[in-house]
Formats: sequence, structure tokens, C-alpha cells
Amino acid sequence: MALPTCFIALLFAFALFSTAVKALSSDYYDQTCPNAESTITKVVKNAMLNDKTVPAALLRMHFHDCFVRGCDGSVLLNSTRNNKAEKDGPPNISLHAFYVIDVVKKQIEDLCPGVVSCADIVALAARDAVALSGGPSWEVPKGRKDGRISKAIETRQLPSPTFNFSQLQQNFRQRGLSLDDLVALSGGHTLGFSHCSSFQNRIHNFDKRHNVDPTLQASFAASLQNVCPAHNKVRNAGTTMDSTTTLFDNAYYKLLMNGNSLFSSDESLLTDSRTKRLVSKYATSQDDFFKAFANSMIKMSSISGNGQEVRLDCRFVR
Repeated sequence: MALPTCFIALLFAFALFSTAVKALSSDYYDQTCPNAESTITKVVKNAMLNDKTVPAALLRMHFHDCFVRGCDGSVLLNSTRNNKAEKDGPPNISLHAFYVIDVVKKQIEDLCPGVVSCADIVALAARDAVALSGGPSWEVPKGRKDGRISKAIETRQLPSPTFNFSQLQQNFRQRGLSLDDLVALSGGHTLGFSHCSSFQNRIHNFDKRHNVDPTLQASFAASLQNVCPAHNKVRNAGTTMDSTTTLFDNAYYKLLMNGNSLFSSDESLLTDSRTKRLVSKYATSQDDFFKAFANSMIKMSSISGNGQEVRLDCRFVR
């Protein structure tokens, strides 16, 4: 009897994840570059002192790297005359803090030339960004190789803030990630800032019957409309992701339960009984959220990439 196509695709996704996990190890640089992790932590910490947006930027960078071609550092590559790279794809235009990765890479190359990959630096920097913001820490599996291919058109694969539940589920499943991972990783929205374009659909012309998404708490919707009017002309207008935007905590889930979430994709987590229970669980217990987030980050950061080398410069392929 032939297996359903969706089942075969799911098996393939898990096979990719299993292969990646086997290829990575927590002690990968213990002998070849023992000071790599402490160097990364120091650079991230210093960057955070000068710019409070760095943690959210590094976490988002890692997420966007892993969801396109796997965790291979291809999000770092610059566009060339003949190729528009991932970082210039529409969902990545607002990515920043690439300079943090450049500083880390330079310092590590001075210590251990040609050893530590840019992809591993991104994964470790994201972990440090979360931990230094009051969130959990975790042992990052290492040994990723850097990719040489980066195409802006492939950023269409990234989950959109306007996705409904079915779209989110499919997007995560294709990468070997479960509904549990979806809810836990969505908690990363506790850090950072969102531009109006990511939630405009919920506060203006929502559907034929409602101007505003009826699941939004009325006063919250009004405050968003004030910041992002229908014909907004302020380029960088927007709002913080939650009420404690520089602190990694479970405030995101509490706000979501109270109708104060920003994205349609956030609200969609309440449309499924299983994911809604997890949202409620994490809103109640920050410890449970931290454990789940750390586990899901390890899983996401192990999505197989197509890397073949260790790039000496994270932004270029020579």
C-alpha cells in the first residue's frame, strides 16, 4: 500500500533533523578552539550595552537563517551583482546587528583561524542574547558548516506574521518541528519591535464585517491604530512586541491570552485546543516556558543545512 505524500514528506523532514543532530556535538570546539564560546558571549554582552535591540536582532537572525536552507549562515551573505541574497529578501530587510557577528568572527579568527563556522557563531550568539536578557541558557550543538548559496527569493519560505494555524503547522512540520516547538519558539516574540506592516491587517479593513480583528482587546487595538493609522507615512512606525521588550520572559503568552497579541500568527495559536493549552501553560509558568524554549531552540538550530566549508569572512564567499 502506497504511503500518503504528506506522510513521506514528514518522514523526510525528521530524517534530515536526525542526520543533523548526529553530525553536531556540544564539545565540537573543545580541542580546536576552547575559548570560542566565551569570546562570543563577551562580544554579545558588550553589544547589548550599546544597543538594546541587539538580543532580538540576533535571535531573529538565527531563526531566519535556519528556516531557509537550514542553519548554514547563508543569511549573512551579501548580495552580488549577479545574485540578490537572503538578507535583501523582503522578510529580512529589517534584520540588523550583523556587525556583532563580524566582530565575533574577527576575534575568533585571531584565536583559531579557519576553525569556527559563521553558522555556529549565529547559533551561539542567539543563545547568549536570550540568556543575557534574563532567559534560559542551553548547550548549543556545534559543527555546522557555512553555506555558499543565498537567494532572496527563498525567504518566501519564512513563516509570515499573517499566517493562520494551518499554514504555521505546515511550515514548521516541513522542518521537522512540532506544534510544541511552534508554541515554544513563538515565545521569542517577547523580545523586540514590530513595524506596522506586520500587523496592519488586524487593525484596518480586517474583513467585510469588521474594521478591526474582533479577537483584539478594544483598547489595545485603539492604541495600535493610534501608532499605525490607516495611511501611515512614518517609515519606522510600530510598537514593541510586548510590555517587557528587552526582558526575555513569559509576558508574550499572558498578553496573548488577554487579546493583546500583535500578529495574526500569534492569535492563531489560540484556535487549536492543543496549542491553546500550551499558551495557557506558559502564561502561568515561566519555568515551563524556559525549558520548552531551550529544547525547541536546540531542535531548530539542528535543522540540516547545506554548508560545505568554514568561511573566513561571514559576509562573503571567496
